[in-house]
Amino acid sequence: MTAIRIDGKALAAKVRAQVAEDVEAFGKPVCLATILVGDDPASHVYVGAKHKASHEAGIDSRDHRLPGDTAESVVLDLIAELNADDAVDGILVQLPLPEHMDEPRVLRAVDPAKDVDGFHPLNAGRLFIGEPFLVPATPSGVLVMLDEYGVALEGAEAVVVGRSEIVGKPMAALLLGRNATVTICHSRTADLASHTRRADVLVAAVGRPGLITKEMVKPGAAVIDVGVNRTEEGLVGDVDPAVFEVAGLMTPVPGGVGPMTIAMLLRNTLIAAQARKP
Repeated sequence: MTAIRIDGKALAAKVRAQVAEDVEAFGKPVCLATILVGDDPASHVYVGAKHKASHEAGIDSRDHRLPGDTAESVVLDLIAELNADDAVDGILVQLPLPEHMDEPRVLRAVDPAKDVDGFHPLNAGRLFIGEPFLVPATPSGVLVMLDEYGVALEGAEAVVVGRSEIVGKPMAALLLGRNATVTICHSRTADLASHTRRADVLVAAVGRPGLITKEMVKPGAAVIDVGVNRTEEGLVGDVDPAVFEVAGLMTPVPGGVGPMTIAMLLRNTLIAAQARKP
């Protein structure tokens, strides 16, 4: 058996096309502002891709790039300006920030109504109590993937490997909201394989190349690989490609979850605009 390969690029194109239609139907300007501090090459590529995708969907964008030695107070002042600017619907602070900055403090400075990353404690809390508004783009993209490929979540055994605020925890909350039985595993989990082998749906999001091997996967499971690890061989995921031999469905790396993240960010920007300008 070889797993069906989940085509993240094709699905992301479909989501982006729908967002473009919805932006046009909304009939009011929609604007995303990004803030990038420092010269991390990957971050520059990501931000460039976000702006390109925004324009293709009919969303205006503002690109703020600051040198790596910028004072935290300057970034906080810029966020305050964007919060107050009625023309701006979404604000995204590209991570990672330079080491001299307090990342949580900067992220919490963003107006929750414009927090298109869904990282603000108010948006995290809304997701936790079952009233999601702006949800982190990667886990919400994973949910769209599972739906698109007909994965039944109600009553399913779901295992999330990773407990980050960005992917692991919101992913678990979304699956729980769909009535899956959810286990969260992490670096201190004893006998990880005993948990992953039970999973009908397995989401790996830890940033460790090849952590999940085919012996750790239930035959026929839906396996979502969120990991993006830069190695000498190129980009690889958290799941060994040999898992394709046992899984029922699986995302490749690259070309799986990554494209969906940008598509869902655009959707969040529109959601924010619709909520602000009913």
